Amino acid sequence: MDAKDILGLPKNSFPALEKKSRPHKESQRKPDGISREVYALTGGLSSLMPAIDASHLRKKPPSDEKITWQWLPFTSSARKDNLQLYHWVRVVNGAPPMGDYSFAKYNKSVGIIKYTEEEYEKHLNDPMWTKEETDQLFDFCERFDLRFVVIADRFPSSRTVEELKDRYYSVCRAILIARAPSSGDVAANPLVKDPYNVSQDIERKRALSMVLSQTRQQERRDEEVLVEAKRIAELRMPAKAAEESQLAVASNPGAEITERIIPGETPSSSMVVPSTLTDNAATLASLRTLRVYLRTYALEQMVQAASSSAGLRTIKRIEQTLHDLGVNLKPRVPTKAVCAEHLELRKEILILLNLQKQVKYKEAEGSIRDGLYGESPETPKDQTFIPESMSFGGERVGKKDHKRKGPGAPSQSAHKRPRKMKASDI
Repeated sequence: MDAKDILGLPKNSFPALEKKSRPHKESQRKPDGISREVYALTGGLSSLMPAIDASHLRKKPPSDEKITWQWLPFTSSARKDNLQLYHWVRVVNGAPPMGDYSFAKYNKSVGIIKYTEEEYEKHLNDPMWTKEETDQLFDFCERFDLRFVVIADRFPSSRTVEELKDRYYSVCRAILIARAPSSGDVAANPLVKDPYNVSQDIERKRALSMVLSQTRQQERRDEEVLVEAKRIAELRMPAKAAEESQLAVASNPGAEITERIIPGETPSSSMVVPSTLTDNAATLASLRTLRVYLRTYALEQMVQAASSSAGLRTIKRIEQTLHDLGVNLKPRVPTKAVCAEHLELRKEILILLNLQKQVKYKEAEGSIRDGLYGESPETPKDQTFIPESMSFGGERVGKKDHKRKGPGAPSQSAHKRPRKMKASDI
């Protein structure tokens, strides 16, 4: 007896585990033209460089073409000395290739401006430079393709690279301006538009040398300073946002005045200023996420936020009021103070238009009230009240007789008939 007999389980309750069959691995056939060792190292992966198909290697040239390789001379248009060299050339049917050397197209040279003796005497005289030095400088610039480091190394007199650059670009600029019919023709030329600045170039090299000469400790210290500055800026952002929101609330005292004058007349008029403040705060928050933006863009966003609660007709009336006051819709000089005053003027115009609307509403309401309750019902003058004790024979005057006796009395549809007095009322 075992555990299965005690538990009453059949002995074959757990079927035997079937062995998992391994997936059949497809054997890859080695391509032709590749050795077994190379194929084993690459694992069948494609090579980085495109390989030549083996079929092209086995391809035979046409029978009518006879190809030979010959050692032939050639000349290059890039050289001015007509030097003759030799190289192997593919010749088809005994006809060598014609034309210029194939690599001559890569010979590019800088176009150097030339000047005459008359131009030098009129426009290029400089007490710091002689004509021989200037001629030699332009000769070296043409020879070494404006590589001023090489030119400074080969120049006979002790001149710095910045001095050589300044002299070359100043001469070129003066020649261009002198030869042009008008200054506007060469205004877009880089030599005239952006003249060479010696002091800026010296400062740039000095700053570059300082950066390149820094040690590891100095670089680490600079990184720590930048990280600390970024952390301080992030900590100051919430306080700055709160301060700006407080300034926005303090700079708009018209909200309380509007609520006192019109307490709960129409929601659109009483909630204009609070909703504007909310929109301004949301606009400031969205602009703060941009970090960098134009002040004109910020002004447009603030104007849209301030005019969001107003209708299209109100916005047009604001623009018309600005036009009547001689104020531009967009400030010509959008400084911070000008933009703040422009927004404040728009808010005051909006408050003025809302107050005018409320005044018109009150005047219309008063005229309607005066029309309804201004005229009180008239009392009939010819109506005679006769008590019952004084009537003849104790008979009461009928309605029809009473109407006949009073021809001037108003009709019943116009005025209600007054109650007749009794003897007990006297």
